[in-house]
Amino acid sequence: MTAGTTVPQLPEGRYGRRGDRETDRRLKVIGVVCAVLGLGLIAWLGGSYLIRETKINGAVPTFQAVSDTEVQLHLSVRKTDGTAGSCTVRSQAENGAVVGVADFPVPADGSGYDAVVSLRTTARGTTAELLGCTPK
Repeated sequence: MTAGTTVPQLPEGRYGRRGDRETDRRLKVIGVVCAVLGLGLIAWLGGSYLIRETKINGAVPTFQAVSDTEVQLHLSVRKTDGTAGSCTVRSQAENGAVVGVADFPVPADGSGYDAVVSLRTTARGTTAELLGCTPK
């Protein structure tokens, strides 16, 4: 700069305060608190999902429509030894309409249960899906 030139000053308050350290510090503290709460929530949800002990889990690995009124399916269940329960299975027609729903009992003995069961349907079933298993 040459002698006699002045640096133009911005109007005070028009563009906000520069270098407001307290506001910056407050925003950083709020950010850290939100991050800690978010991580705590994720850890709690993840831990409860992993720790949750499911006593009975099932699957339908294969199925076959044997007629317009019956679907045969393989019901495979893993469970805690001594836990009885039931598994709900449903079948749907090609258009998505539910054509059959049934509960199949799972005996208490053993840690697994495999059976081929028949599901009665009101029309030809094109699916067989396990809706869930519940212990008794």
